[in-house]
Amino acid sequence: QVQLVESGGGLVQAGGSLRLSCVACGDLLSINVMGWYRQAQGKERELVAAVSSGGTTRYGDSVKGRFTISTEYAKNTVYLQMNSLKPEDTAVYFCNVDGLTRTTLRSYWGQGTQVTVSS
Repeated sequence: QVQLVESGGGLVQAGGSLRLSCVACGDLLSINVMGWYRQAQGKERELVAAVSSGGTTRYGDSVKGRFTISTEYAKNTVYLQMNSLKPEDTAVYFCNVDGLTRTTLRSYWGQGTQVTVSS
């Protein structure tokens, strides 16, 4: 069984910063990709940032230059440093991990952490 534990969300003023963390706990043998998605109220879930085990990163267009994803694969941990936050960044942020256990290769999701940016 695999569980993703997220932390670091909260309320911040526009222009401020937050750092999200996510630890993947459980019977993972390996991780292919770790990333963050977000879902604003009334909108579809979208990619924020992701990084592969080989170090390749992807960012959503709206966060490029402001957000930075990093990992500690040895600790099954992924971080999202969010700078210059805007009210439109307000959303529930979900950690996502594509990983391999003894029985399956699949995608896992965290429970989500709320980020609210006030104007």
